[in-house]
Amino acid sequence: MRSSRPIVLKPVGMALLGALCVLTAPAASKHDSAGQAQCRQVPAIAKDLSEITGLPLRRPVPCSFIDKQQVNALLKQRLKEESSPEDIRAQELALKKFGLVPPDFDLAQSTVDLLTEQAAAFYDYSKRRLFLTNATAAESQDAVLAHELAHALADQNFNLGRYIKQGDKNDDGATARLSVMEGQATWLMSEYAARKLGQTLLGNQSLVDTMAGMTDSGAGEFPVFEKAPLYLRRSLVFPYTEGMAFQAAVLERDRQRGFAEVYTDPPVSTQQILHPAKYFQHVAPTQPDLPGPPLSRAYKGLIRGELGEMEHAILLEQYGTKTQAKELAPHWRGCRFELRENKKAARVVLLYAVEWDDEASAQSYFAFYRQVLARKWKRMNVEEETADRVSGTGDDGRFQLRRAGAIVTSVEGLRPGPSSGAN
Repeated sequence: MRSSRPIVLKPVGMALLGALCVLTAPAASKHDSAGQAQCRQVPAIAKDLSEITGLPLRRPVPCSFIDKQQVNALLKQRLKEESSPEDIRAQELALKKFGLVPPDFDLAQSTVDLLTEQAAAFYDYSKRRLFLTNATAAESQDAVLAHELAHALADQNFNLGRYIKQGDKNDDGATARLSVMEGQATWLMSEYAARKLGQTLLGNQSLVDTMAGMTDSGAGEFPVFEKAPLYLRRSLVFPYTEGMAFQAAVLERDRQRGFAEVYTDPPVSTQQILHPAKYFQHVAPTQPDLPGPPLSRAYKGLIRGELGEMEHAILLEQYGTKTQAKELAPHWRGCRFELRENKKAARVVLLYAVEWDDEASAQSYFAFYRQVLARKWKRMNVEEETADRVSGTGDDGRFQLRRAGAIVTSVEGLRPGPSSGAN
């Protein structure tokens, strides 16, 4: 999700993961023998990853320590430096407008709490240094090091800071790029472990599925994670699990060349991550026109962005079932949304358009989103309804839900009254 100026929390899913890679970390906070022993493993593991990928290790990777309290303080500082309260408010409002988080949800605090809990290690690509936290368990030290060193190796060859910045223009594309980063690191971490057992992920889909499942299931061991809204939980795990599956598919087709390919020719959507064939075929998302109600000049653009297949799958699961999400979300073709705010009237209007690959899927989503409206609001009064049109009032004002061909549009938050033209 994007506002009028660049911010760290864009998109939200990227903030939850990417912040671990962009912290400006202090000098080492621990110098115990156990910690030094972990850091001494860095050169050997980095060398192994270089051999697996064929990517050169251009310079040593420094290794230091940071504790959880420092991580928490740095996250708060980073949010304050990079995101104004208005920026965070805009993203929070967008999540609430779509019903992806509850009305009392605090985006900034939830982001800090979740990242603090999840952080076991991170690679700082501005300092080009790897940091381990004091929460790194002994049995997972090798895996953690391999994952973060995979980021260091990618950074040395493809400049992660520039790679992320180039994806800022499109929310869904930015999440796809993050999935490349985390997916490749997760694949390499798993391949590193497999080779120690005399195995390989290449040509072994069942082992890939097993490793991805271990990554997914491990996330649920944390209380902050378990209490977070479905959207945050799914968007946190997605780049690791689906990103790993995507990298595996690219490697099966292109072998070692696939490690560089995903950086030099990055995927442009979460749909390409979920369906690698669409990446190979260069199937790009569409940009459906937003609905255009006659809003007055008092309404100013607050935030605009895209919801990809990933977000629509989450919405379908949250307000429906996993089966609905699995069956309908792959028919997604493109989406745009925008929030416009009239500060004087204390009113925010959501403009939303999503395109599907056929009319049948659009009809299914139209019926589904009508249910979303009824469930995310405490009250919903339908005043007009046909097979392809529903209008009335909800918690935050008038709404107009429409379907035209394969495109579904919704306008929500209009000023109550007999005519939307009075807004």
